[in-house]
Amino acid sequence: MRVRVLFTFVGGRGHFEPLRAIACAAEAAGHDIAFGCAPRMVSTVEAAGFEVFAMGTDLGGPLKRLPLRPFDREREDRDLRERFARRAAGYRVPLTVELCREWQPDVLVCDETDFGAMVAAECLGLVFATVLVIATGSFVRAQVVGVPLDELRAEHGLPPDPELAMLGRYLVLSPFPPGYRDPACPLPVTAHSIRPSRPGPVTGSAPQSSSLRPGAPTVYFTLGTVFNTECGDLFARVLAGLRDLPINLIATLGPGIDVQEFVPQPANIRIENYIPQWSLLPHCDLVVCHGGSGSVMGALAHGLPSLLIPLGADQAENADRCVGLGVGQVLDALRVTPESVRLAVETLLGTPSYRRRAQRLRDEIAALPGPDYAIGLLERLAREKQPIPST
Repeated sequence: MRVRVLFTFVGGRGHFEPLRAIACAAEAAGHDIAFGCAPRMVSTVEAAGFEVFAMGTDLGGPLKRLPLRPFDREREDRDLRERFARRAAGYRVPLTVELCREWQPDVLVCDETDFGAMVAAECLGLVFATVLVIATGSFVRAQVVGVPLDELRAEHGLPPDPELAMLGRYLVLSPFPPGYRDPACPLPVTAHSIRPSRPGPVTGSAPQSSSLRPGAPTVYFTLGTVFNTECGDLFARVLAGLRDLPINLIATLGPGIDVQEFVPQPANIRIENYIPQWSLLPHCDLVVCHGGSGSVMGALAHGLPSLLIPLGADQAENADRCVGLGVGQVLDALRVTPESVRLAVETLLGTPSYRRRAQRLRDEIAALPGPDYAIGLLERLAREKQPIPST
């Protein structure tokens, strides 16, 4: 059965990548694939080789450097509620309805914060799957997004959904190990865990071996591709703490930051705007990052501990979970000093238990079925048009 699958996501690269591996597997299986996303992500999706449609406007304005703010959970909840559940979901319902009527998918697959796509699918009577992009499961909560989503549902003639059953209505694909998820937020009955897989070919390169210190551990440092421009002088402070350690360091700055701000550096330090993390992590011993779900899961998929410096969104939840699981340490972004970075990295590299615990999660990830398993579920969903509970 050849299936037409429309993938949609509302955020940036961190929302695209979990869908990408599934889309690649679906395309390899002979199904018809297209994406719908914000205009700023169209070129990224095109570069991955997919047909893509621009939907509406971008969340937020052009990238600009901003001062670092204290982490504020209430502010992040408010952002999720107002920016994603109210504003983005509201304008994406008619756009998704229009795109579905034009492209005629059999199944819609969206990221878990593309609430407007789910409402649109329900309006059309279209079966849909959600792909989790938030690893702990404790960030998207009914008490945060329930009211605006019920208002949106009422606007489109749908009944109230106080328990957010919509998010797991038919099928949930979770590219995270179950052992990582917050025990207080169990997966829905329609959830199926799959292995987070390396995407298809992308630009970038592995570390240059000629610049590495032989026998020294390699550390990867990133603040992601969204919060990287909201970090004030955090890059400089962390680099100052890492530059004199006996390590090899690869740092990626993300878009909107000029690499020339941080040169020259010693020969064992490589700084770029972007390198695909899948090309780096097999060569690494430790990850220093902001705690985004993609960065944390990339580290754990390779059995690597992390030093986490949360900046926003679900990053504090990831930091708390990594500490609880014994696979990382956390520093406060406002109070980070070069000395605190140096001490934390030395501790993480010098204490084998962090690596051992991360390797247990790596083994749990490796034992999960790959994206091909998800394709069988999507084919079944298209055929039966009924919820698919996990076994």
